[in-house]
Amino acid sequence: MTKAFSSSAFSSKAVASPRPLPIKTLIPWAVFGLTLSLLLLYFVGAEQGATSLIAGHAVHEFVHDGRHLLGFPCH
Repeated sequence: MTKAFSSSAFSSKAVASPRPLPIKTLIPWAVFGLTLSLLLLYFVGAEQGATSLIAGHAVHEFVHDGRHLLGFPCH
């Protein structure tokens, strides 16, 4: 026969509790995320015509369908 385990061996479980993140570690990631979001919003919403930073229509054509999907007019 097999040896029976006592229930006390399984009753003490270690519970992991989340540690709070210091605000100093979150600020650089928040600034990076905000900068990336604003850059993406510019390229999808305003990179065309008179406000264009990049010459040509390559960026406009690359984000053209996304522009319409998000409701930005472009023509």
